[in-house]
Amino acid sequence: MIFSVKFLCYLDVLHDIWIYCRYVFSGTSSKVSDTTSSNTQDFHNIKQPSNHILEDLLQIELPRMIYTKPQILKPPRCDVLMMTPWFAPIVWEGTYNSEILNEQFQQRNDTVGLTVFAIKKYVVFLKTFLETAETYFMVGHRVNYYIFTDRPEEVPKVALKEGRNVVVLQVQNYPRWQEISMRRMEMLSYFSQQRFINEVSYLVCVDVDMKFNDQVGVEILSDLFGTLHPGFYTAERRSFTYERRPASQAYVPSDEGDFYYMGSIFGGTVMEVYKLTKKCHEAIMVDKANGIEAIWQEESHLNKYFLYHKPTKILSPEYMWDDYLGRPEILKKRRFLAVPKNHAAIRNK
Repeated sequence: MIFSVKFLCYLDVLHDIWIYCRYVFSGTSSKVSDTTSSNTQDFHNIKQPSNHILEDLLQIELPRMIYTKPQILKPPRCDVLMMTPWFAPIVWEGTYNSEILNEQFQQRNDTVGLTVFAIKKYVVFLKTFLETAETYFMVGHRVNYYIFTDRPEEVPKVALKEGRNVVVLQVQNYPRWQEISMRRMEMLSYFSQQRFINEVSYLVCVDVDMKFNDQVGVEILSDLFGTLHPGFYTAERRSFTYERRPASQAYVPSDEGDFYYMGSIFGGTVMEVYKLTKKCHEAIMVDKANGIEAIWQEESHLNKYFLYHKPTKILSPEYMWDDYLGRPEILKKRRFLAVPKNHAAIRNK
């Protein structure tokens, strides 16, 4: 989208022309009332634009965006749910125009933060994660990769495009992988308030044992977004593995729930992510004080939060897929994939 410098130079002239034309074509100059006499006098004080200025204005290069006209009576996808009952879009391939979204986002000059935790041996996933992110994540936009790790010396050096940076944040590890998982909410909450709010506009919070496999761009961004769990996106509510024990702060009654969300990718504006992670961390600490741990740790608390604080956008399973689930026909893209691994070997080292 290109603006001529002349367009900026002639803004004041355009205003005067508007007043001039309104007066000339109103046809009421002989019937001007006393209440408008001051406006008439103002008009006579206007310096009428010269011919060369008018000619230059006609040559101004206005922004152009060429794309297929939206079809009101023809939905882009008929095989999937594209909207929630609270009017939050569900993002699937074919439901958005990336060129329009990229043009709009570039005008805002925002930076996106991508957070990832590489604790203990999970640091081995960083190279593939970063290399594939540079290929597919927010291409053409500014990105800060925030890497939380207890092994900063093992963070690999990866070639980065202009405007993209790796920021290493050293944190401690914990003996149990469940504790490491739950502490993620604490760290995200703290750094959102202390640092991220001053450096980025949006946060995308993901797992490190993943790889980008296709474009993941600004279409995912919103005030608050979650991702449909690939194992439950077609399941009935009764099948969702919410925390069902009333003693836990993550408890969800059996007759409640919209979707089951994956803890591997969520995000939003820094302020909304701060509120989410702060609330989840506080709930986790209450559970810990009461000697209870939610069935799926921070993912259980995330689902409880999304139940009562509805996401403004939801990502389809394209944005969190595991190939062991096969490749259903509705899945046109596999954008973010789980990396095969031996969980026991990785988690206990």
